[in-house]
Amino acid sequence: QAQLVESGGGSVESGGSLRLSCVVSGYGGTTPAMGWFRQAPGKEREGVAGVAKDGTPDYAESVKGRFTISQDNAKNILYLQMDSLKPEDTAMYYCLLDPLNVEAIKTNGGDRWFREILKHPSWYYWGRGTQVTVSS
Repeated sequence: QAQLVESGGGSVESGGSLRLSCVVSGYGGTTPAMGWFRQAPGKEREGVAGVAKDGTPDYAESVKGRFTISQDNAKNILYLQMDSLKPEDTAMYYCLLDPLNVEAIKTNGGDRWFREILKHPSWYYWGRGTQVTVSS
């Protein structure tokens, strides 16, 4: 049973940066797709960034050019570098592991993958989240 633990959240001013980390343990399956999602109070969960099993990344339009997803496969850690943060980035951020590779990020893009994940969220592994708060 995979376990995902996020860290790195906090409170920053607009324009600031944070780096989120997600440590994965207990997963022994085939190479998964992984990603970051977020949920603000009163809003639905949304995809932020995903990385395909071959390492191809993609991003939600709202964060392109500001966020960077990366992974250290040797340490089983997924990162999200967030720069030029805005108040609208305030949310709980969740790490996700998709062992099904339910949608090919590389060929079909991250948006389709985000939508497929959110159709059946219980099919995947999620962390408990880390809070990011950006003040204006």
